[in-house]
Amino acid sequence: MKALLVYPAIPDTFWSFKHILKFVRKRAAHVPLGLLTVAGLLPRSWDIRLIDMNVEPLTDESILWSDIVFMGAMVVQKESVSETVDRVKALGRKLVAGGPLFSSAEESYEAIDYLVLNEAEITLPMFLKDLELENPKHIYRTSEKPDITKTPLPRWDLINMNYYVSMSVQYSRGCPFDCEFCDIVNLNGRKPRVKSSEQMLTEFQTLYDRGWRGRLFIVDDNFIGNKVKVKAFLKTLIPWQEQRKFPFSLYTEASVNLAQDQELMELMTAAGFDSVFLGLETPEEECLAECGKHQNRSIDLMEAVKTIQRNGMEVMGGFIIGFDNDPPNIFERQIRFIQNSGVVKAMIGLLNAIPGTRLYQRLAEEGRLLKDCTGDNCDGSLNFIPKMDAQKLREGYQAVLDYLYSPKEYYARVLAFLEDYRPVRRKRMHKSDVMAFFKSIVYLGILDKGISKFYYWKLLIKAFLFHRDSFGEAVSSAIFGYHFRKLLRRGAPCDSVNAVPPRD
Repeated sequence: MKALLVYPAIPDTFWSFKHILKFVRKRAAHVPLGLLTVAGLLPRSWDIRLIDMNVEPLTDESILWSDIVFMGAMVVQKESVSETVDRVKALGRKLVAGGPLFSSAEESYEAIDYLVLNEAEITLPMFLKDLELENPKHIYRTSEKPDITKTPLPRWDLINMNYYVSMSVQYSRGCPFDCEFCDIVNLNGRKPRVKSSEQMLTEFQTLYDRGWRGRLFIVDDNFIGNKVKVKAFLKTLIPWQEQRKFPFSLYTEASVNLAQDQELMELMTAAGFDSVFLGLETPEEECLAECGKHQNRSIDLMEAVKTIQRNGMEVMGGFIIGFDNDPPNIFERQIRFIQNSGVVKAMIGLLNAIPGTRLYQRLAEEGRLLKDCTGDNCDGSLNFIPKMDAQKLREGYQAVLDYLYSPKEYYARVLAFLEDYRPVRRKRMHKSDVMAFFKSIVYLGILDKGISKFYYWKLLIKAFLFHRDSFGEAVSSAIFGYHFRKLLRRGAPCDSVNAVPPRD
C-alpha cells in the first residue's frame, strides 16, 4: 500500500511566523507533528510519503503515486483543506482525514471518504482493520481517551528537518481547566495524560541522533497540567540536557498558576526552557468569570508575568477582546496591561466561537452565531453577534494592534521585558542564530523604511550595554516585531502603525 500524508497550508497568522523565515532561511516554523505520529501508527510494510504544503507544493504526480491519501488539519487550515479535497477526489484517490478540524465539524466534510476522528491511537487501528477487510466505514469516532505511553515515536525520517525553525514533541494531552472558549477539553479531556519520562527521553534522543540542535516546542495543551508528573520528568531531563551541553532550547504552553510554583519554574529553566505561552486573556475580572478562567482570578496577573520573567522565562501571552462583559475602556486597559507587563509577543485576538466549545453551544442557544470561525483569531473577524457594537469593537481592536505593534511602543516593550528578564544561562548560539542576527541588521537596521530603524539600533545598543546576557532575546524580539508589523498590514481597516490608544 502506498500512502501519501498531506499537511495543508497554514495562512499568514500570528502562529505561522512566516515573515521571520527569511531571516533564518527556513520554509516553515513548525513541523506537522500529528501526521508524523499517525505515520508511526501505520503498517511498517506500507510505502509512506509526507507532503507538508507549507514547505513544498502538493503535485498531481504525488497524489497519483499513492493508493490512499491521509490528511490532518486544524480549523485555520480549512481553506487549503477544501482545495486539497477537490484535487484528491478529481484524481480518483480515496481520502482519509482526521484532526481537530474534522473532529469538531464532521458534518461539513461528507465528501471525504473516511473520517478517522478523535485520537488516532484508538480510531486509526479500527479503520485499518476494516480497510484490510475491504469494508471501511465513513466515520470512526470514540469518546475513549488512549494511554499515550503507548503512542509510537513520530516518523522523523519523513521530513527534511532543515526546512523548519523548530522541532516539536508532545508530553501530555488534556487540561484540568475548562475555559468556555477553548476546545481542548472537548478534544482531549480534562484529565491530563502524560508520557513516561523514559518515553520522552527516547524522543529527545532520537531528535538528537538525527542531528537536530536548537528550538524544540513541547506542544502540550497545558504542560503543567499534572505538576507531580511533570516535575518528575524534568528531573530526568535536566541531566540529559546537561550531559549534551543543552542542544535544545525549549518552549511550551502553560497556565498562569506556574508563577505560584517556585520549584516548577526552577526545574523548567534548569531543563532548558526559556519561554512559555500563557493564556492571560484580559485584565477585566468579570470577563475572566464569564469565560470560566478561574485560575486567572486567583492571582495577580501582572505580578505572575513578572515572576516568570525574573525566573528566566520569557512570557508570550494570549489576549482576547470581545467578551460580553468587556467595558467600554477595555481597549486601553489591554494596552496598559500588555505594555507594562513586558509581554513582547502578545497574541491579541477577537473572541471567536469554535465548534465543540461551551461558548459555541451558549451562543447557538442565544441565537447569536453568524457563521463558522476562520480559526485565525487575529484576523479581525467575528462569527457571533457581540454585546458591544460590532463596528466599535473592530475599530477598538485594530487600534490596540496598531498601538502595541507600532515600532516605538513595541521596542519600548522589549526593553521593559529585558529589565525584568533574568536568563539562567546565556543562550547557546547556533548557525541559524548568527545568520538571523546579520540579516536583522540588513532588513531592520538598513533596509527598513521610516523610523523603525532608529528604534532597532536603540534596542541593540541598549541590549549590548546593559543586557548582554539577553542580547539574543533582544535580536529575536526585533525579528518577531517585523512579523507582527507585516501582519498588521494584511488588509486591516486601520493601517497606521503610529496610532494612539483609545481613552477611557
